Amino acid sequence: MSTLIAGTCTPAVVVDVEVLDRNINSWSARFAERAVGLRPHTKTSKCTEIIARQVAAGAVGLTVATIGEAESLAQRGFDRLFQAYPVWAGTPERARRLRALHERVDLMVGVESADSAVALAVAARGTSRPLAVVLEVDCGMRRSGVALPELSLLARRSLDLGLDVRGAFTYGGHAYANCDAPPAAGDDEVRTLQDAESLLRAEGVEPTVLSAGSTPSAVYSARPPVTDERPGTYVFMDRQQIALGAGSIDDVSMYVLTTVVASHTDGRFVLDAGSKVIGTDRPSWLEGHGFLPAYPAAVVTRLSEHHAVVEARGPRPRVGEVLALVPNHCCVVVNLTDTLWAAARVDPLEPADLLSSSDLQRWPVISRGSNT
Repeated sequence: MSTLIAGTCTPAVVVDVEVLDRNINSWSARFAERAVGLRPHTKTSKCTEIIARQVAAGAVGLTVATIGEAESLAQRGFDRLFQAYPVWAGTPERARRLRALHERVDLMVGVESADSAVALAVAARGTSRPLAVVLEVDCGMRRSGVALPELSLLARRSLDLGLDVRGAFTYGGHAYANCDAPPAAGDDEVRTLQDAESLLRAEGVEPTVLSAGSTPSAVYSARPPVTDERPGTYVFMDRQQIALGAGSIDDVSMYVLTTVVASHTDGRFVLDAGSKVIGTDRPSWLEGHGFLPAYPAAVVTRLSEHHAVVEARGPRPRVGEVLALVPNHCCVVVNLTDTLWAAARVDPLEPADLLSSSDLQRWPVISRGSNT
């Protein structure tokens, strides 16, 4: 439950609730107009207050990466969960946890191999209903997911094992390859799911789930036969999403507040938010490890665990000045903190007053470190 806090210290992860709500509601409306559901990926926020907003805005279900994330959501009453991951249930402990979740909530899990299908069927043996699975197909990222020619065999094997095959899913993660990649990645998702739909029907499966995912590609793949999209980052946006065209700086709802702890005559200054706060993600097409709206020419050139070294390339802030930083990748930032500090509004050019505000709300990160 959120609580009002008077005062906090840097580094702190703050959420602009006005922009957050706008993102949630505008994306929900956008996909509703296309008759495509939103099944948001909750690994981005890991936060009950935010996930509840997504459900209230019309989410058709929630996506998780791990059993631990699913358990955290189930404990808080969320009950339509899709683990969009090739789940391996071949150990006694993981099989037990998966079985318990299956009996507790409406659970779908990803599968991309016959071996995993066997383990899932064993884990669910004797439960009150068949375990629902969604088959993962590779649309070009070349991570997990079967190639299309292998899908029919996987579907047949899953059906023979008594699994409830709901459809197929894919992930256009190659949308992150460069700033021009999202449209083509979205097209790849659609073509792959079109072919998957035909192959599944030939095996006697009428797909109810043909799910695509990725914040930068979602706007391009949200069309038939896709039934739902699984973006996560859209609630916060970040520097990557701005560069990829998924949003603008006005859509950023999460900032890291950080204090200048050192300043040098050669133009360097140092912040107290290092790699243990903002993460180290930096795609080749972005310069630096974050963006400072108050000093837009500055570049965060390197990180230590508790230092961020910045080249000013223009005006330099004073020691003790509090700055708002837009991280490269918001999902990593959330997983590095226990708390999101929610404010009705955040001014990224004048963030210092938030630290002494009595209106900050503490929003706990409920599944930090839930990686199993």
